[in-house]
Formats: sequence, C-alpha cells, structure tokens
Amino acid sequence: MKICIAGPGAFGTNHLKALANIKDAEVISLVGVEPNTAEVARTYKIPHYTHDLAEALKQPGLDAVILATPTQIHAKQAEQVMRAGKHVLVEIPMADSLEDAERLVAVQKETGVVAMAGHVRRFNPSHQWVRKKILNDELTIQQMDVQTYFFRRTNMNAAGQPRTWTDHLLWHHACHTVDLFQYQTGELPNVAHAVQGPMHDKLGIAMDMAIHLKVPSGALLTLSLSFNNDGPFGSFFRYICDNGTFKALYDDLVDGADKPIDVSKVDVSMNGIELEEREFFAAIKDGREPNASLAQCLPTMQTLDRLERCFKEG
Repeated sequence: MKICIAGPGAFGTNHLKALANIKDAEVISLVGVEPNTAEVARTYKIPHYTHDLAEALKQPGLDAVILATPTQIHAKQAEQVMRAGKHVLVEIPMADSLEDAERLVAVQKETGVVAMAGHVRRFNPSHQWVRKKILNDELTIQQMDVQTYFFRRTNMNAAGQPRTWTDHLLWHHACHTVDLFQYQTGELPNVAHAVQGPMHDKLGIAMDMAIHLKVPSGALLTLSLSFNNDGPFGSFFRYICDNGTFKALYDDLVDGADKPIDVSKVDVSMNGIELEEREFFAAIKDGREPNASLAQCLPTMQTLDRLERCFKEG
C-alpha cells in the first residue's frame, strides 16, 4: 500500500509513527508547506516531498492519501484526492460545514473510492472495550461526561509549535465526542443544546463551550470544552453506566475507583491511530466501506450544524 501523507505537523507526524508499525504500508510522498517538510521527509526516509498535493497525486503507484492538513482545507483536498481516483483518510473533521460534508459524501459515491474520516475515538482500545460491553448487553450508557481542555490562546499545535490556521472547539474537538456518543449509543439526539463563551479578540473563535445531547433512550452527553484551561490537557471521558463507571483517556481505561482495566487484548495494537489506519487499509484491500466512512460520520456533522445554529439563535 503506497501512501502519501499531507501535513507534516503534529498529527501528521503521529500518523507517520503509527505507519511505521504497519509492514504493508509504505509512505512514498509527503506534502507540506511547513518549513520542516524536507526534514520530516529525511527523518522518515520518504523519497518524495512537495508543497503541491497535485504533484503528489501523480506519483507512480500511489494508492491512498492521509490528510492531516488544516481543518479549513480538508473538504477541498479530500475532494481533490477522490477525483484523482485515490483513496482518502481525512483527519477529523472531514469539513467545517455540513454543506461541505454532504458534498464529500456525494463525491465518494460518485468516485467509488474508500473515503474515511479520522474519528480515532472509535478505534482507541479504551472506547472499543466499552463498545464491546455495550454490544454484549453488559453495559448501558446513562451519561457520558466529557471534558476537552487545552490552553491555546495563540495559534499553536499539539506539539507547541506555531500554526498558520485557527482550530475550532465545535467543528474539531466536539466532533470527536459527538461522534463517539452517537456511535456508542447507536442513536441520534432528539435534544441538542449548546452555548459558547466570549469570542477571542484576535483568534475570532469562542474559547469556551458547553454542549448537551439526549438520545431517545434517555442517555445524556455533557461536554465541556475550553482553550482557556491551563492543564491538564486532553479529552477525559467518563462513562456512567448501569453497570459501572469507566474513565477513558485516549487509549487507556480505568474504572470509577481509578483501577486500571487491561485493554491490551482488545485489538492488535494499543495505538488508536494505528488501528484507524489498519481499518483504512483493510477496507481498501477488501473493497468495502470502512468503519468511520464519510457516510457513517455524516450524522455527526448534521448534529454539529444543529449545535452551531444554537449559537446563532442565541
């Protein structure tokens, strides 16, 4: 499987590290406008690098592209990749508007390529463990209580490096949790409310946000997000269930008393990003729809659009 990575920033580098554990994947091209693009290509022994995605798409034998570029260009680049006949894994979110997300789903149907969104929470061993319990009728979610907290009052990425674009609490970070809640409950919300704090005078985005969802079965999502929180950083998930409480942080899981739960046998890796990539490649080889396909993730984008309307309506 010959792969192009677009975006050598913090998350693109995470993809490169994960790909190193997949023997049937070879990164043959790197696309980036960042000053360190050539250095990243040398570090990971990538034979071709460029600032032009169109050039990378012409590389001989290229099968698929992983887009880890700024949110605002995800939709444009994903469409470009699909129309070039290449499979695409586009980092979360697939777009920053419902209209663009719907267009991408239509383009996937038109081209027939495998198109997947980077909803890594579906693949983290911690959340997989909970899902298997749900599917085996061992757990029922009563409430998911989630905190997504960072300290980002300037345009910095997860590695603490300057970025040229502005992140967004709703269309990026809430997207993870809204999708996971709908995925784990298997339901779409019949109640959706959201409020946001003051807009940052330079970044032009709300730095604090609160979201509440309820699905027909009665399960609740309470989600708090902030770019003003001075540590600890990340997304902290609390599953309050009818048969126990469980807390997840990325690939790790503990119970309500902070006792670690062994999730090492949940899947073939303890790295959610690697598991996401393995699903992408398997879907390509098998000619099937992947878990977290663009079509499967469209209901999440519909919910985000609904929540955004709450801000506009006051």
